[in-house]
Amino acid sequence: MATMASLSLNSLPTQPPSQHIRNKLIDTSPPSASLNLGNGTLKPIVISGDPPTFVSAPGRRIVAVGDLHGDLAKAKSALELAGVLSSDGQDTWTGQETVLVQLGDILDRGEDEIAILSLLRSLQIQAKEHGGAVFQVNGNHETMNVEGDFRYVDSGAFDECSDFLEYLDDCGHNWDDAFASWAEVSETWKEQRKLSQSSWGPWNLVKRQKGVIARSVLLRPGGPLASELARHPVVLKVDDWVFCHGGLLPHHVTYGIERINNEVSKWMINVSEEDDAESQIPFIATRGYDSVVWNRLYSRDTDDLEDYHIEQIQSILDSTLQVVGAKAMVVGHTPQTTGVNCKYNCSIWRVDVGMSSGVLDSRPEVLEIRGNKTRVIRSESDTFSELQAADYV
Repeated sequence: MATMASLSLNSLPTQPPSQHIRNKLIDTSPPSASLNLGNGTLKPIVISGDPPTFVSAPGRRIVAVGDLHGDLAKAKSALELAGVLSSDGQDTWTGQETVLVQLGDILDRGEDEIAILSLLRSLQIQAKEHGGAVFQVNGNHETMNVEGDFRYVDSGAFDECSDFLEYLDDCGHNWDDAFASWAEVSETWKEQRKLSQSSWGPWNLVKRQKGVIARSVLLRPGGPLASELARHPVVLKVDDWVFCHGGLLPHHVTYGIERINNEVSKWMINVSEEDDAESQIPFIATRGYDSVVWNRLYSRDTDDLEDYHIEQIQSILDSTLQVVGAKAMVVGHTPQTTGVNCKYNCSIWRVDVGMSSGVLDSRPEVLEIRGNKTRVIRSESDTFSELQAADYV
């Protein structure tokens, strides 16, 4: 019980790991002003907004990875498939100047959530050194957990939260060090925990309560892991492609995508415009069937839709893209049993393939974007055939 008491809500700082100046431009290129990659000189990546909202990444290869849901092994397989992660177990960035975008829903349904977040942070740091970049957009399972909705949390994920808080304590509560290195040590902690497992019912109940408390400490608004998630946008526009978890609608764009990102971020770090009030949950982004993280309009199966319904959806999508100034949208959220695919004249790409063992346990697939061309990469053996079969201009 003493261990549980040490996990009180006051045991960790309520401020985010670090604060940034909003709306600043961030150059993610190496020290040199530009990159000479043999095939020409690339201009630096420029990011506008905090969380990032608009990204200029001229000449870059872009890869999009869908929902990961706590499955570290599948996440690594997808990243290796995308050509951005080494296969030697050293978790080294191999993407050079590539821009990686992960479409959210890292949390829930799997037991290695913090490890995946830690891995992506490590890759983000490494990518910057090579002129590349790593971005994440928050999904509905990220916002649900910050709200305290733990209905879809795997029992192993509660244990990971407990282990991570102990590891954070071992690191002297240095958040950046502990978070960035957790992916390297999490498997060892998991193995040690399983060796000490007990079949005694009361002890397992205590352990579960400890995990729930740990998760609440980490993910409540203002908690350190919620503040980490606050670094990431809900909507991200990279050149003329827009990325979000569920789907962007015209009224979202009218409201303002940078405004949406800022409001969600402030809610997650528990910063309100009023000093004496808590930040309110941004309804337009996180609540309701037509919110940015919950919308399934573009990702539903069209086989059972009437022609006029399809035309309506096409019109809504075209209007959204026109207003936001993009030629196509990439979404996750709804598992695609046929794999990564596009609809509506390929102006919407659906990249959630349900790869996590907690969802469909399907093989990883990723979307690659190079200028005006896209391709689905399913495995190293069929990369070439996919280039021929799914090459869209």
